[in-house]
Amino acid sequence: MDDEETIRRVLDGQSDCFAILVEQYQKKVVGMIYQMTRDHHLSEDLGQDVFLNVYQNLRRFDPAKGSFSTWLYRIAQNKTVNAIKKKRPMFLPETPEAISPRNAFHAVAYQEFHDELDRRLDQLPLKQKIAFVWAEIEQLSYQEIAEIEGVCVGTIKSRIHSARQQLRMAFETKKGITHE
Repeated sequence: MDDEETIRRVLDGQSDCFAILVEQYQKKVVGMIYQMTRDHHLSEDLGQDVFLNVYQNLRRFDPAKGSFSTWLYRIAQNKTVNAIKKKRPMFLPETPEAISPRNAFHAVAYQEFHDELDRRLDQLPLKQKIAFVWAEIEQLSYQEIAEIEGVCVGTIKSRIHSARQQLRMAFETKKGITHE
């Protein structure tokens, strides 16, 4: 069953079908929120809030304007940006649970790199950070990101390019590489 069929069923009174949408998109939504906030509790709370908001406003979804996923991700992004603006959460570095390094040196190097990447991402302008996270971490296409952001694909490409350049320069400066 595709998203539109699932939505139609929910709107026709089969509210338990909404669980299908939650199961399909929850991991990506909560993951994106976590990448932006670096706070597991906040990402879980905001994720629940996003799906509650989506459920309450499902009648407003218009498939003629874009896909359900784009509409959902836009809501998630807006809630996340608003939460970030209201309260700057403390970013505590955490090691992803899936890491299985071959030795302690690799574990330390891996953690140091990701801690540094987190710090550098936090220094990017918010629009660049959002575009970078959607593209590089959540693996969305430029077209999908443009739809979520409500801008043209060229703007997204520019934001991601700028984010990559700033991150590259920051890491090269840290290593002592200079561009002359």
